[in-house]
Amino acid sequence: DRGLLRRDLLQIDEGMRILPEDTRDLTRQLEGLKPGDRNSLLPRTLMAALHRFSASPNVQDVADAVHSVCASEGERLESELAMIRYIAWAIPSVGFIGTVRGIGEALGRAHQAIEGDITGVTQSLGVAFNSTLIALMISIVLVFLMHQIQLVQERFVLEARGYCEENLIRHLHTRSVES
Repeated sequence: DRGLLRRDLLQIDEGMRILPEDTRDLTRQLEGLKPGDRNSLLPRTLMAALHRFSASPNVQDVADAVHSVCASEGERLESELAMIRYIAWAIPSVGFIGTVRGIGEALGRAHQAIEGDITGVTQSLGVAFNSTLIALMISIVLVFLMHQIQLVQERFVLEARGYCEENLIRHLHTRSVES
């Protein structure tokens, strides 16, 4: 999807004005994209903008349509991270369960420690503390990766919105502007 941002999908020359009746040709250019590309965020947003301009020759309405499609995509991408967020939350919880289990086992061997054999208690406490350590380390890595993914997704949505503003919206004109 990111590669589409580097392409000139609409092939609009600098200084060219687009009127509502010009949208059909631009829409055809987007429809000519490969199906995988055509269903990506950028072409979908451009299509929504062109359809809105064709139906309502109001540049602000087009900008609102672009914002709406991009916001919707941002929300969709955010919801796709829900399971990763849950896992990132659950890992420390599982580590805590291991900690409680290890401490419980150590307490169950307290009678051995009183008799002078602390091996069982120290092994159980080792399991307890290792459970916490491993869970926290995994969680730190997972949360970092999740934030990196979210950052890339948010940047992509913002770049798609900027692409639409730079390569389409600024070229849109209504008849009243020309008069």
